[in-house]
Amino acid sequence: MDNVRRIPHPTADQDGLTRTAPHDAEAEDYVAGAIMNDRTAYLECARLITREDIYQPGHRAIWDAVTGMVAENKQLHPVTVRAELEKQKRLREVDGGTLIQRLGYETIPGVMAAAFAERVADIARIRRHDEHANQLKAKVLAGATAEELDKLTDTHRQQEERRNTLGQGPAHLTSAFVDWDPFFATDFGSIQLLPGQLLAPGQQITVVGDGKAGKSLLVQEWLWRAATGQSFLGDRPQPPISVLYVDAENGQQDIQERFLSYGGGPGRMGLLTYASFPPIRPLDTAGGGADLLAMVGEAEAQIVCLDTVSRFISGPENDADTWLALYRHTLLPLKRAGIASIRLDHMGKDGERGARGSSAKTQDVDHVWELRAHGGGTLTLKRTHTRTGIGPDAFTLLRHSRRDGNRYLPGATRHVLMEHENLAPAEGSVDWLIAQIDRLGLPDDAGNPRTKAALANANIPARKEKIEAAVRTRKNRTNGVPREVPPTLPETGSPGESPNDQGGTEKPQVKHSPGTPGEPTGNPGSPPPPPSNKRGVGEGEGPPDAPDTTEAPLCTVCDKPLYGYRLDRGYDTHLGCDPETGSHPDRPDHGTGQHHGAA
Repeated sequence: MDNVRRIPHPTADQDGLTRTAPHDAEAEDYVAGAIMNDRTAYLECARLITREDIYQPGHRAIWDAVTGMVAENKQLHPVTVRAELEKQKRLREVDGGTLIQRLGYETIPGVMAAAFAERVADIARIRRHDEHANQLKAKVLAGATAEELDKLTDTHRQQEERRNTLGQGPAHLTSAFVDWDPFFATDFGSIQLLPGQLLAPGQQITVVGDGKAGKSLLVQEWLWRAATGQSFLGDRPQPPISVLYVDAENGQQDIQERFLSYGGGPGRMGLLTYASFPPIRPLDTAGGGADLLAMVGEAEAQIVCLDTVSRFISGPENDADTWLALYRHTLLPLKRAGIASIRLDHMGKDGERGARGSSAKTQDVDHVWELRAHGGGTLTLKRTHTRTGIGPDAFTLLRHSRRDGNRYLPGATRHVLMEHENLAPAEGSVDWLIAQIDRLGLPDDAGNPRTKAALANANIPARKEKIEAAVRTRKNRTNGVPREVPPTLPETGSPGESPNDQGGTEKPQVKHSPGTPGEPTGNPGSPPPPPSNKRGVGEGEGPPDAPDTTEAPLCTVCDKPLYGYRLDRGYDTHLGCDPETGSHPDRPDHGTGQHHGAA
C-alpha cells in the first residue's frame, strides 16, 4: 500500500528490514540469570562487560538493578531484584517480572558466568563495528566529505581504545592507583579557578536559593559566558569551556528569552549544550548515572549542571540513602573523570538551615553557595560549606535587566559585582531604605512604629520585613553590633527592638517621692532630695541646700529620718509607716530588740 508510512529501522539494521544487529541472546540469558543469584558472578562479569555490551533491553534492566544492589551491599536473589526494579518503576522492561522468573530460576552456576560474559563482549564489539559501518554508509549517501568520514572513523577508533583500556580486565580498577612521582609534582595550590571563581575544574558545588532568588538566571548566564569565553563577576576571560546544562525545570520559551537577554542567540552559544527535559532515568540509579555519563561524553563536557537536582532522583528527598546513591551512581563517576558539576537546589522552609531534605546533600560537594535576593536587584552569594577553602567566600551582586513591555531586551540582563564605594544601593534594598530613613532625620534608636509612620508620611513604600531589618541595622550601628548578628534585647518580643518601641510612644518612668500615694509600701529606701522651696529665693540663686538628715527627727516606727510635708505638718511617721494608713513595718521595741505587730 503506497499510502502507508514506513517505520524507520534502527541505525544498526540498515542492511535490511529483517536483519537484526549482531548479539548472542543465549549468552545474555545465562549472564543475567547468574548475576541475580551470585555477587561473585556479577563482579567477574563486570571485569569483562559493561551495560552497553548487553543488547536486549530487559537484560540491561536486570544488569542495572544488580549493579546498584551490589554497590549498596544488598542481598541478591531474583525476588529482591524484582523488588528493586518495581521500586524503580521499571518492571515493564522485564515483562512485568516474567523475564526475571524465567532467567533467575533456570540458570547456570556462577563460576560459568564469566565464560558467557566473554562471548557477550566479543559480539558487542562486532555490533559496534557494524553500527559504525552503517553510519559510514548513511554519511556517504548523505554526501559527506572524506574529511567527515575520516573524523567519524577516528572517533570510533578512539572509543574502542578507551573501552579496551578501561572496560575489560582489572585495568578499570587499577587505574585508581596513585602514581606518586607525578602526583607530588602537581601543584594543586596553583589550580586556576573556572570563570566566576565559584569552583575549580573537577569540583562539585551546590547553588541553593528560594524560588524567587533567580538561581537559574545566575547560573545560566555564568555557564553561557564560560562556554563563550567571556568574563563573569569581574573575572578575567578564559578560553571557552564545554558545558552541558541539563534542565528539568524551565520551559523552552523561558530558556530562549533568557539567553537572548544575556546576549546569546544563533552563532553566539559557544560550547554550551542544553538538554531540555531529557528522558533520562533517575540519577540515583545505575541506569540514570549511565545515561548522564553518555550525554556528558557526547557533549564532551567539562562542566555539567543539573537544574534542579530534586527533579532527577527517584528516592525520598529526606532520605540520606537517596543522596548517597546519587553520589555513587552519578557524581562519583563524574568526579573520577575530572568533570565539574553544579547542582541547583531549593531552600528549605527554615532558610537558616540551608537546602531542604537530608543533610547528606552537603557531604559530597566541595562548596555550597546560598543565593539570597534582597530586593531592587540586589543579591548575595555566600559560601556556607567548603572542603578546600579556595576562592572568595561571598559576593554581593546586582542583577541588571531592562524590559520593553513584557519582553526583556536582548543583551540587557547581566549579573555584576556591587562595589559599595562606587555604586549606590539599589532602590528597594535594605541599604537603600536605611539611606531614606537617615535622610528623614530619624535617630538611630527609632523603633519600628516610628519608622513606619515617618516613611508613610514621606510616601516611601517599603515592606514590613524590610523596615524591621533597616531598624535593626540602624540600632546595631549605634551599639557597635555587627550587622550579621541582630541582637535580642531583654524584655522584648522581637530582635533588636527596645521596650520603648512597642506602642509607638515612649513612656517615662515615674519616680514617686516618699510620702505620696504612689510610694511603694514597706520599708522605704533612701529618699530623693525634697522639692525646692522657692520662697525667699531670688532670681539667679540656686536651689537651697538639701536638708541635713543627720539632724532631722526620726520616724517613730522605722527610726529613719522624717522630712517633707509630713514633718512640716507635725506627723511623726512616714505615710507608709502610719498604722492608720495601711501596711507598715513592725515597730521596734527599743531596749528589748523585739518587734511588735501593728495595731
